[in-house]
Amino acid sequence: MEKTITKLDALPKLAKKPRVAAYARVSSGKDAMLHSLSTQVEHYKKMILENNEWEFAGVYADKALTGTKDSREEFQQLLADCRAGFVDTIITKSISRFARNTVTLLETVRELKSLGIDVFFEEQDIHSISGEGEMILTFLATFAQEESRSTSENMKWRIKKDFEQGIMWGGKSCLGYKLENKRYVLVPEEAKIVKTIYQLYLNGNGDEQICKLLNAMDIPPINGTKWHWSTIRNILTNYNYTGDLILQKTYQENHLTKKKRMNNGEYDQYLIKDDHEPIISKETYHKAQRIRKQRLNKIDSKPVIRKHAFSGMLKCGVCGRNYSHKSTPYNDIWKCSYALKRGVEACHSKQVPTKMLIEASNHILSRQGFDEDFFKSKVDFILVMPNRRFVFQMKDGTSEEYIWKEKSRSESWTSEMRDQARIKELNRLKGGVHHG
Repeated sequence: MEKTITKLDALPKLAKKPRVAAYARVSSGKDAMLHSLSTQVEHYKKMILENNEWEFAGVYADKALTGTKDSREEFQQLLADCRAGFVDTIITKSISRFARNTVTLLETVRELKSLGIDVFFEEQDIHSISGEGEMILTFLATFAQEESRSTSENMKWRIKKDFEQGIMWGGKSCLGYKLENKRYVLVPEEAKIVKTIYQLYLNGNGDEQICKLLNAMDIPPINGTKWHWSTIRNILTNYNYTGDLILQKTYQENHLTKKKRMNNGEYDQYLIKDDHEPIISKETYHKAQRIRKQRLNKIDSKPVIRKHAFSGMLKCGVCGRNYSHKSTPYNDIWKCSYALKRGVEACHSKQVPTKMLIEASNHILSRQGFDEDFFKSKVDFILVMPNRRFVFQMKDGTSEEYIWKEKSRSESWTSEMRDQARIKELNRLKGGVHHG
């Protein structure tokens, strides 16, 4: 019997609309800048939704202090969504809004290009996926980076000259003072609270106890509804309350990272005596510092480790989400909450053993033993980056990096874990023996 073959034509493929997302960023938290960010978000949302040939994939927006990709949560989320296959095209205002660092820009654009994702820079009218796109981007990004460096150097020179004349740069109002024309002006009602805090501390009360007493007395803080121990600590270590002013206590690392560092002799400092009206005497201030040092030394001698000491302190450097605690039969680890929920396809961040966090923390804080209270008094949060890198964001605004080495399972086992494994193996062998 002869076979009959009939050709069935394939169904015509429907044209797929490109999924278009936009990225916006402002480099300051000022109200005007935030308004600008809101305007950008609305602009891009309208632009994409009104184009019938596009599918809206979202607008990602950051309020950032730097142009590096590591510190921007929304930017990291955009990259994660690109890797997950949710975005085909990205629209952004300019190269400087996307990344001021040439290396960061090219690394990101190349990764996106490998995923088939185009980045369109409006001001420069460049598509990154085009043949000449990378060459032009390299040139323009290098130019923008050099312009940023030149502006930074000019600003540093101007700030230094003002410091030499006793003129403050930066600074902000604090409890007891308001900042007017770069000068601290006393606020009498608030100054009374500062005096009360110092008196309570000298009388033997700790930071937490002072919080409870102030809350019980219905004395409100400047921000929020309840006092926090970190606010008390900042007040008790603020030399400005003596009436003197120290200029250049911190400095900016460089024009790319813009990380704030404590000035430990790298640059000149300037002491302005009797700059403003004091709230406490120098004797009171120094007495408070001696007490604090004595208490920290006592903490040193009694290290404490709690199981969840790092809760709320770890942020994913890939997607920006918090890390969650997880116990396994062989280890105590922390893992990105998004990766736990959606899998490695959503976020390719690395899990971290608690032991490594303790080791890194002790190294960064120059401690022999780990103490949760001391750790939280110094560290704001830890950014867990790829390639086994931690970035410690400190309470004083500085940041420190640590590269950790992953130990083998045998190295990480405790004697108790070894005993349990040995017993388990013996029981397994016994179960396999039959008497007949």
